[in-house]
Parts: sequence; C-alpha cells; structure tokens
Amino acid sequence: MAGFIFSSFINTHNNIFIIISILFTYFISLHAGNVVNSATAAAANNTAAAASNSSSKHGHHKWVGPSGHLLITVDVGGSGDFRSVQAAVDSVPENNRKNVLILIGAGYYIEKVVVPACKPYITFEGAGRETTFIEWHDRASDKGPDGQQLRTYHTASVSVFAPYFSARNISFKNTAPAPLPGMQGWQAVAFRISGDKAFFSGCGFYGAQDTLCDDAGRHYFKECYIEGSIDFIFGNGRSMYKNCELHSIATRFGSIAAQNRNSPDEKTGFAFVNCTVTGTGPLYVGRAMGQYSRIVFSYTYFDDVVAHGGWDDWDHISNKNKTAYFGVYKCFGPGAARVRGVSWARELDYDSAHPFIAKSFVNGRHWIAPSDA
Repeated sequence: MAGFIFSSFINTHNNIFIIISILFTYFISLHAGNVVNSATAAAANNTAAAASNSSSKHGHHKWVGPSGHLLITVDVGGSGDFRSVQAAVDSVPENNRKNVLILIGAGYYIEKVVVPACKPYITFEGAGRETTFIEWHDRASDKGPDGQQLRTYHTASVSVFAPYFSARNISFKNTAPAPLPGMQGWQAVAFRISGDKAFFSGCGFYGAQDTLCDDAGRHYFKECYIEGSIDFIFGNGRSMYKNCELHSIATRFGSIAAQNRNSPDEKTGFAFVNCTVTGTGPLYVGRAMGQYSRIVFSYTYFDDVVAHGGWDDWDHISNKNKTAYFGVYKCFGPGAARVRGVSWARELDYDSAHPFIAKSFVNGRHWIAPSDA
C-alpha cells in the first residue's frame, strides 16, 4: 500500500481558518442532524427501535447503531493527526461503533486507500472538490504483489467495503492514461464502492476507462462530477445520481454507464436524475453489461455528444435488447433525441418513471437525511 504524499504549499493561516470553518460547520450540523452518518444512525436506530418489539418476541438479535463521534484530521503538511488518509483509516478500530469524521486538508494524497468492511460509519470530508485529491495510477494489466495482473476491480485508488460510508467535498483520481477503444488492460478505477448505504456530496471522480466502480449496495450521489471515457460508471450497484455532471473525455468513441444487473429479481440499477452530460463524443449513454441491465435518465440535459442509437447491448449476441431496461423521462438538450434512438429504450410516463426519481429507489428514507436528498 503506497503512502508517499506530494504536498503543495498552503498558507498556514488559511489552512487553520479552513479547518476551523469546517469544524464549526460540522458541529453546527450535528445539532441540526445533517451529518449523514449521524442522520444514518438516527434513522437506523428509529427503524431498529420500531422493529425491536416484534424482533425480540421471536428471539431475533437487536441491531445496535453507532453512538458517539470521533474526529480525525489529515494534513499533507503535518499539522493534522496523520499525513496519509490510510493511516487515519487504520487508526479506526475494527467493528467501529462511532460516527468517524476524517477531515482531509487541501493537497494531493498519492496513495491507495482501503476502508475495510469492519469499519463502518466513516466520513471523508475534504476542503473542496478542487483542492483535496486522493489519487493513484494502477491499471488492470499492471502486476500486483503476487506477480499476477491486478484486473479491473483491484485498480481502484480508493476502495470502500464498509457500510454507511460517506464523502463530501473531495476528489478521487486514477491518473493512468486514457486508452483508445479496443486497447486491453487499461481499465483504471478511481473509486470502488462495495459497501451498502453510501452517500457522496460535492465529490469529484476522475479517470478514463472505468472511473467509478459502483459495485454493490445502495448509493446516493449528489452534486458530484464524474469524468471518464469508456464505461466510466459501471457495476451492479443500486444507485441514484442526482444533480451530477457526467463529463466525457472520449477521443474516438465512449460510453457513460455499464450496469451489470443479471436477474429480473435484482433491485439494482442506475437512476440519473437532473444530471448534465457534457464533454466529447460520440458516446453511448448506457450499455447492457448484465443480461437485465437497468439504467434510467430523468430530467437530464444531453449535450451534442450522444452516438447514433444512444444505447449499446454490449455484445450483440445475447439478446440483451430484449431483457435490459433502459428508460428516458423528460430529457432535453441537443443530444436528447439520440437517447431515444433505439426502440428498446423506453420513453417513460410519470408513473413508470417515478420509482427511478424518488429516493425510495435506494430506500433513502431510512438512511439519508431529508436535507441531503
């Protein structure tokens, strides 16, 4: 695990001011109930309390949520508790039961970071999407410690396996060069989220092929910036992207989302609501990675970058165009007509679109604070 950090010059007094400002906001938010992990705990505790009577009658184990708060600071200049993000994560005890806020100062943290499944309720909060970065450069064809190729899922600069993770005002990068279409082994993930009930606000995700691995679990992305070239959002998560910018850097051909739902019984899928699609193209807006892939765009602006047909069935031999669920509702912009370019991309009415617009798509009422939805 690399931990070498490049630091940039930051005025000391400004740095102190930023940290004090963030701390002030944080503690005010605690009283307002707006910190996502605090809101998560409260909602989960209410749910558990409501169910505890019937659960105890049947002898079921009562779920216990987090209690208390822990603040950890990270700063490249050495003024925090730690200089690296991984060191801060390592300091959190296994089977953590506190809401942990890791404040990460401005700068570039050149390291791979892993949040293991045994460390829930952790929040990464940066000094701003354009000032705090965690980055690394692995590609799928690179060799790992065992001498074998890493493969895509192990290239992530940051991997989160724990539930109830959140991130605010911070960016994640994979700096591996962008491949041309057809090049093998250049998948390079900036962020992998494999934990359930994860929340992201004001975050940036930068890469090329396979930028954001939305692997598994329920996730909510609010006002985030996601950049890439080929399948730059992919996986089998059950996720909502609200008010996000999806920016393509494709040079010849690209694609935004590749969703890997493989059964009609799975509740997974990607719902994009009030997003903006910009950049270069041409690109597909969605590809059927799984046999029952599910992707819906609602109230989304498409710049003139959409490829003819708009969607791709992945391999053209599995008849995924008969089983995938691709939907469009009230989208607009110069590229919007092409999003409706194939017969198997549904033009939805309000009733059929509503499940993909409300935060209930990710069961958000139980773990997302109302002010964060």
